[in-house]
Amino acid sequence: MTSPDLWVAFLTLFALELVLGIDNVVFISILTGRLPERQRARARTVGLALALLMRIVLLAVASWIIGLTATILSIGDSAALQLSGRDLILLLGGLFLVYKAVTEIHEKLEGARHDAAAADTGATSTFARVIVQILLLDAVFSLDSVITAVGMVDQLAIMIAAVTLSIGLMMIFAGRISAFVNKHPTVKMLALSFLVLIGSTLIAESFDIHIDKPVIYGPIAFAMAVEALNLTYRKRQSERAPAQSPAE
Repeated sequence: MTSPDLWVAFLTLFALELVLGIDNVVFISILTGRLPERQRARARTVGLALALLMRIVLLAVASWIIGLTATILSIGDSAALQLSGRDLILLLGGLFLVYKAVTEIHEKLEGARHDAAAADTGATSTFARVIVQILLLDAVFSLDSVITAVGMVDQLAIMIAAVTLSIGLMMIFAGRISAFVNKHPTVKMLALSFLVLIGSTLIAESFDIHIDKPVIYGPIAFAMAVEALNLTYRKRQSERAPAQSPAE
């Protein structure tokens, strides 16, 4: 506990786990937004609790995670087509992420017409269905998180402490993040676009096409800054509107 190196490793890993977990929280918020209001908080808590449990279990079998780099499926002679267990998980996870994000974007664009059609066919989300989708998503993000942790720290207690604290903070702020995303349609569309980008990155990673994190998170940060300016502008416009209406 008194070793500076351990504290530096812990804080660094905690920060990275927090960044990696934001994507998870945003997608959980979008999925739970399809549930009745009374079920959303419970679904978020269950989803993040499952994420924590999955990460701890995978950290406990870290040697098995490292072994996932062995080739188990070969398609042709190209090195990029020699897929390991990790590659297959990233590929399937990336496809799932892109599919869900594109489906959500489609439904938002279709609007009320799609909602009416879904009501007619009974195609509504249930608590169990949302939890299953969250569980699949957790599996993808947990693998990425655990590989990051194993590559940085070699002490299980430090890894579990950093992961537990990061998810604990996510549980505290998940409700606020969910409310903010659902309140602002443009933010929700932007978040879904980010998920398409991240899913595409996972697919690329599965074929050994490595993309530096700054290349991904740089444009995301820029887009978020622009959206923050848009939100501020719309808020100030709405505040000025009542004051301007009497003069008109």
